[in-house]
Amino acid sequence: MKWTDSLEIAIALAEKRPDVDPKTVRFTDLRQWVLELPGFDDDPKHSGEKILEAIQMAWIDEAD
Repeated sequence: MKWTDSLEIAIALAEKRPDVDPKTVRFTDLRQWVLELPGFDDDPKHSGEKILEAIQMAWIDEAD
């Protein structure tokens, strides 16, 4: 997975952290959780606010 795979990341986060409300997640936590996902293989420096926001929005959609 890469930073641009927002839907795939969102699905993985929803499965790994089903008790978390994605609307309340801080970007610092979100970034760390993405880096910890199995199969995630991208440069940590390539994450930015827009990418994290896209992941969070996809996760919110998955949770609904």
